[in-house]
Amino acid sequence: MKIAIVGGGIGGLSLALALHQRGLSCQVFESVPEVKELGVGITLLPHAVRELATLGVLPQLEAIGIENHESVFFNRFGQFIYKEARGRHAGYELPELGVPRGKLHLILYEAVLARMGPDAVRTDHRCVGVDQSDSGATVHFVQSSTGAPLPSFEADVVIACDGVNSAVRRQFYPDEKVAFAGINTWRGVTRHKPILTGNSYMRVGSIETGKMVIYPIVDQIDAQGNQLINWVAEIQQDLEAKNDWNRPGRLEDLLPIFKDWRFPWLDAAELMAQSDKILEYPMVDKDPVAQWTFGRVTMLGDAAHPMYPRGSNGSAQALIDGRILAELLERHVKEGKDPRAALLAYEAIRLPATAKVVLTNRSVPPDFIIMKADELSGGKPFANIDELISQDELRAISDHYKQVAGFSLESLKA
Repeated sequence: MKIAIVGGGIGGLSLALALHQRGLSCQVFESVPEVKELGVGITLLPHAVRELATLGVLPQLEAIGIENHESVFFNRFGQFIYKEARGRHAGYELPELGVPRGKLHLILYEAVLARMGPDAVRTDHRCVGVDQSDSGATVHFVQSSTGAPLPSFEADVVIACDGVNSAVRRQFYPDEKVAFAGINTWRGVTRHKPILTGNSYMRVGSIETGKMVIYPIVDQIDAQGNQLINWVAEIQQDLEAKNDWNRPGRLEDLLPIFKDWRFPWLDAAELMAQSDKILEYPMVDKDPVAQWTFGRVTMLGDAAHPMYPRGSNGSAQALIDGRILAELLERHVKEGKDPRAALLAYEAIRLPATAKVVLTNRSVPPDFIIMKADELSGGKPFANIDELISQDELRAISDHYKQVAGFSLESLKA
């Protein structure tokens, strides 16, 4: 059986490794001419780490990343709301890690080439469509760098892993648009002294008045003991205009929102100003659809279920997609069954689960803890959070999200 994977991001590469582990042949096609170490930070939750450990790359990730010990929530006045232990420190067998996204991608890419050969990933291949018949599927490409036609590829099944703007998905949903709810986002990475414990994942504020997510991704980068700190800034406004994906972020767009965020443990304006580069983008997702699988073609990761980047779940869900799809394809091949049945079985397992995460990320994300505190305090400073809501009630909000996303301690042990 020949499997074509369209897209060589985290989802596509992890799927290739999972298929290779099971003795299944696949070819990855990536649109960029050259795979480079790009992007800012990413948090790998225990369910994502479990999948990466199974793929044999956890030692490399632990060597480059920082283990989160705690997750801490504050309002926009810097007042403490809630804290909980994370990863191994919360009883999980595996850690929760903050790593540079580009390094994670490169580790997966190099693992694919080392295990499957130097031609396992064909770069500079942009998919422009898929044809299929009862006997097979044909994927068509042009060269990304020139637009010139490239040879097509014959496969038994095609897996679209080409992201939120998937060309394969567009073939089946030509009129679909991304959903934008007015949330604009900026990202940066700053050399900075450790914040709080130096192993703290912080959420501060809420999207209505300004929110930040802050966590370290590289430790001890110089003789002064500084870390690389990943930060994300978000705000929801009554605007129809989305950020421009294609231009750098501007500090002057952020400072009016966060200039007064000066706390004993954080100076937000300084953190932003010291970033080497600021990226901007709109926070978008897509409404869940009723179908991913069309004959010999199915979707995975952001191509299947684009979701808000809340709760560090996009990559985790793609990794789980890949394992389950690889397991089902292996089983169907061994039993001599039509691989199209494996694609449908995969969809039946993963589509409802990921749709629930997409909708929860919109309505009750992890930072709902702060939103609830703001609601109870009228958006003003409070004397003591326990006078507004108990820590047990806040913990219940956190636990609900873990259960929906599939990384509660109980579900991972099971």
